[in-house]
Amino acid sequence: MGYNWNWGIFFEKALFGSGTYLDLILSGLKWTVVVSLLAWIIAFSVGSVLGMLRTTSFAFARAFATAYVEVFRNIPLLVQMFIWYFVVPELVPASLGQWMKTGMPMPEQSSAILCLGFYTASRVAEQVRSGIQSIPKGQTYAAYAMGLTEAQAYRHVLLPMAYRIIIPPMTSEFLTIFKNSSVALTIGVLELTAQSRQITEYTFQGFEAFTAATVLYILITMTVIVIMRYVEGKGRVPGYIGGGGR
Repeated sequence: MGYNWNWGIFFEKALFGSGTYLDLILSGLKWTVVVSLLAWIIAFSVGSVLGMLRTTSFAFARAFATAYVEVFRNIPLLVQMFIWYFVVPELVPASLGQWMKTGMPMPEQSSAILCLGFYTASRVAEQVRSGIQSIPKGQTYAAYAMGLTEAQAYRHVLLPMAYRIIIPPMTSEFLTIFKNSSVALTIGVLELTAQSRQITEYTFQGFEAFTAATVLYILITMTVIVIMRYVEGKGRVPGYIGGGGR
């Protein structure tokens, strides 16, 4: 193989940006984590509400939540990223659209966070819905028999149990949002993959750049897996998924 390996490239002064190439990789890692975590807050919050609405007794609420899930889940993430960044500012009132394009702090990152958050919310909603529907009807009837309203039954009985049941699939969604954050490079977010591409273009040391990115992605996902396995062990429900029948 004629490739010349040069791991010392990371400690050289970067030809773009500031600092060394290692600083750029770490900057990309920072934006990957920031974008993913903020998007997850949106996804978990919105997805929980939508998942609850998909199982409620109100027909209009179920129809709205179902329409949201089907639309956001079936449009490719890349297309949605372009829509949030290029199209949405043109659809809102002119003053708001101008602010979104030039006045909003970090418009690329903000668009990526919103896109990833609302896209992943459709997937989280399905997990929450399946968790609620896996709970025996007897628990719901018991909640109503105690005098709880439907909203109180969801808050005190159904959602706490559903969250414990769906920890394993929710872990998968949490990992996916970190990997999907790489799509944000298409609208100019300098996250981990984007920085690796830039380093490759300036230094032609693509193997080193993407090896470093791969290792960092693995470290992120392994950290999440370890944390979520601990959470799963603490919150497991005997007889349900992840409970091992104990």
